[in-house]
Amino acid sequence: MSKFEVQEYTLCDGWTNNWSHEQDGQYIPTQFDSVEDAESALREFFYDEREALADGLIEDVPDEDQFRIVEV
Repeated sequence: MSKFEVQEYTLCDGWTNNWSHEQDGQYIPTQFDSVEDAESALREFFYDEREALADGLIEDVPDEDQFRIVEV
């Protein structure tokens, strides 16, 4: 079965999965069961970032063009 991940473009590593979650005391890369789940998580991420910007917690929101969803 296919998995999907959100990747971010970085200058040092190119496209990479920077999202992780803790499982049994270890951090493992986050993968999603469907592209729709990954899209939903990415939309939620940008919503949270815009809220943080509005609240003055961050100075800028990441550029959406620096993120993509890929099948792995």
